[in-house]
Amino acid sequence: MRLFHVDAFASRPFEGNPAAVCLLDRERPDSWMQHLAAEMNLSETAFLLPAGSHYGLRWFTPTTEVPLCGHATLASAHALWESGLLPSDAAATFETRSGLLGARRVDGRIEIDLPAAPVAESALPQGAQRALGVEAVFVGRTPDRGLGDVDYLVEVPSEAAVGALRPDFTTLRAIAAGFIVTAAATSPPYDFVSRYFAAFAGIDEDPVTGAAHCALLPHWSRRLGKTSMTAFQASTRGGIVHGRVAGDRVLLSGGAVTVFQGDLADHV
Repeated sequence: MRLFHVDAFASRPFEGNPAAVCLLDRERPDSWMQHLAAEMNLSETAFLLPAGSHYGLRWFTPTTEVPLCGHATLASAHALWESGLLPSDAAATFETRSGLLGARRVDGRIEIDLPAAPVAESALPQGAQRALGVEAVFVGRTPDRGLGDVDYLVEVPSEAAVGALRPDFTTLRAIAAGFIVTAAATSPPYDFVSRYFAAFAGIDEDPVTGAAHCALLPHWSRRLGKTSMTAFQASTRGGIVHGRVAGDRVLLSGGAVTVFQGDLADHV
């Protein structure tokens, strides 16, 4: 089985968000995939299995399966093209727990087609505001995608406030939710900035989060009156996400770079 380590939403190695992509030889038990994801110890490991003209795609953090992951979807399409399993000019289609997702090459980047997740105004869970250490000007909650998962979008007054966050991860690990903290950007080319925390899922801070932008883009589209935007996720690694809202879908694009590839040992 081929295994790729890909930096997604990156134009060069060691930027963006790393993902492992495993090209499965056959169906594997959930426990096996979870063990491999823990072994990779990246925010996400993607597992691809041919399914007719499509590929089945599942995503695991080091501790749990998730119903949607943007950067590992982008990395998966990149791995299929790199391995020659898909022609370089062919689109990729993935069967997932979030429905059919697509990926294609557009203007030198990889564009992925994901379901939008517009937020509804909500209160934060008990203890979350103190753990995040934020002054919120708006809080919204994403729809449940079916596995009991939910994200809270927290808009704060300034880009500086996003960069200054130092969350209490011990407290956040006890709250079964992810937290997207965002603010309008202070200068071009970015429209907004964000950071994403999912300590309950084994990811204290995710470097660049495609799924979070499924909520961020509809939110900032309403705020800014725009459908096409450029965003910066202000993690330590950092990453640029180009996105647009298209009805109930969001289209996100960015680069991808293979850091290494190899084969799993026969006895794994």
